[in-house]
Amino acid sequence: MSAGKEIRLTNDGDTDLWTAVDVETGVASQGETREAALENLDEAVEGYKGAGRPPTEEELQELGIDPDENDCSGELPDVLQ
Repeated sequence: MSAGKEIRLTNDGDTDLWTAVDVETGVASQGETREAALENLDEAVEGYKGAGRPPTEEELQELGIDPDENDCSGELPDVLQ
């Protein structure tokens, strides 16, 4: 039997927003209700863990990104080294 997932759920009395934090990943999200905060957290954790699919070439071009001009040499820019 696997251990359950630990989630911390808090309410900010000043703004009435709920915050949900996935303890394992550190990913956090918020919502106007407890349910919304938890639903948003589910989506955020999926994104953190790489859920989804790579964009299509058409989607990239709609965003003004030319895949043929994208340099994916694998080397980090100087500022990130």
